[in-house]
Amino acid sequence: MQVQQLLPLLPELTRAGIRRVLAPFHVWWRRGWIYRRILKGPLADHIVFYPWDALPRRLEEADSLLRGRFRFHGQTVDVPDGFSVYDLTPPNAAWHEALHSFAWLPALSTAGGDGSRRLATNLIGQWVKRYSKYSEPVWASHIMARRLAHIFSHGRLVLLNSEMMWRSRLFVSLREQCRMLERISAEAPDGLPRLEAAAVLALSGLCLDDSRKRLETGMARLEAEIERQILPDGGHVSRSPEALLSAYRHVIMVMEALSAVDQEPPHALRNAHDRIAPMLRFFRHADGALALFNGGAEGDPRMIAGLLARDDIRGQPFHHARHSAYQRLAAGRTLCLLDCGKTPPGAFAIGAHAGAGAFELSSGNDRIVVNCGAGGLTHQAWNAVLRATAAHSTLTLSDTSSAHILPAGIARDLLGPRLMDGPREPVARRVETAQGWTAEAMHDAYALMFGVRHERQITMSPQGLMVTGRDRLVPVNERAAAGRNFALRFHIHPDVRVSRLDGGGILLKLPGGEGWRFRAGGGALDVEESVYLGGPVVRRAEQLVVSGTMKDSPAEIAWVFEQIVA
Repeated sequence: MQVQQLLPLLPELTRAGIRRVLAPFHVWWRRGWIYRRILKGPLADHIVFYPWDALPRRLEEADSLLRGRFRFHGQTVDVPDGFSVYDLTPPNAAWHEALHSFAWLPALSTAGGDGSRRLATNLIGQWVKRYSKYSEPVWASHIMARRLAHIFSHGRLVLLNSEMMWRSRLFVSLREQCRMLERISAEAPDGLPRLEAAAVLALSGLCLDDSRKRLETGMARLEAEIERQILPDGGHVSRSPEALLSAYRHVIMVMEALSAVDQEPPHALRNAHDRIAPMLRFFRHADGALALFNGGAEGDPRMIAGLLARDDIRGQPFHHARHSAYQRLAAGRTLCLLDCGKTPPGAFAIGAHAGAGAFELSSGNDRIVVNCGAGGLTHQAWNAVLRATAAHSTLTLSDTSSAHILPAGIARDLLGPRLMDGPREPVARRVETAQGWTAEAMHDAYALMFGVRHERQITMSPQGLMVTGRDRLVPVNERAAAGRNFALRFHIHPDVRVSRLDGGGILLKLPGGEGWRFRAGGGALDVEESVYLGGPVVRRAEQLVVSGTMKDSPAEIAWVFEQIVA
């Protein structure tokens, strides 16, 4: 990476480097006798309120755990008889964090029964005995926050009729963890983990009746993170629909805990709740799951429905989310979502994708055009490929992504694999024409590299039976050179059958029985292989690719998706 590109990152790099150097001292200090005295104080003896947690959980997960099989993020560890899972070497960092976040507790709580209770009691007891002193990453603020959230939400399984000494040791540990979280919640990785840590800090002041001050501190930090992270239209600053869903889950937990103890939610929290719910509906396809933008997966439809059911206002989505920079076209059974934005700022871009101008299209419960999704923690080897522009339903110029990931090296080691560059001044507008509503988007991500601007226009007919589009590559300066190849991609959902039509064009057969025809001009149309990671597994898919080469004049590609009506 060139030195001039690193200069804007210098302040962040300096702060991250100082934190890295001081980390061993922090661990030593926080493990010491003097610091541990600070964590003493009033001791709660029960959980006042068990928050409802929307996280999906399956009974088969509990069955696997009862047989000694711990599976997190695609990695499985089998625990031999006579051994503790804490004795075994974790397969990777994500699995290790999930174990110490007590990610196994929700499934055991859902299954219930004596076997689940014994296993959960044993695992918690072992953890309290082995990890009573500060260590990293076990006591890192974001991992500690997730662990506390799981105990608050699912602790009833182990606390009812528990043995007195075991129960006492657990509440001593909870006191120390909550007081530690009060001191270090701001050390959580910037972005969603920091909002979650603030929310759980507030929850700790509501679920345990040992500290009114901790509740006030947690609420103040949560309101500050909401101000930083939730945009005026209700979107998340990362521009990820799935990140927004996670933020909403934590907002709901805190609001319901406040209601349970007869406290009125502060205006900032209530306002965030009322803004986020319509934005989640904005990103929701008719199948109940979310669109795939900026590192987000589909999410669990039941979880999404359960959270939105708690929105009494039932706020409806905008057509144009100006601050989140997305357009929404809907008519009849057809829905189209278009990304019109830029790369999120700073640490919020760690999971962002180079999908400038990407769109998704669905009809009823069937998705037609999609983005490829994200590998996440389960399929980490796919992440770099899926973050590239070619993994999105948009145009790629000269086989180059519209933004790039911070390359491997010291900067990436300190700041994470954040996305850099991308559109600087994207433009979006929406107009009504005789043919229906039209969404227009323009981005200049290729202007600096190739002297070319990408313009996209999508129109949906009033009944939603036809979606037409036009993509243009327009030279913006003398650096624009002829001969640049382009590829306009339409990734097709794996449940859709793709076949060629006699005389040109593509037939798309949807699972629900509908047929759609695709035609394009301005380039050579082909069908190529693709992949889809909207859910937990990698699925083979296909993509429609319109390719060509720029001449001296602007390149223009016209295309249409048309429903075949009998």
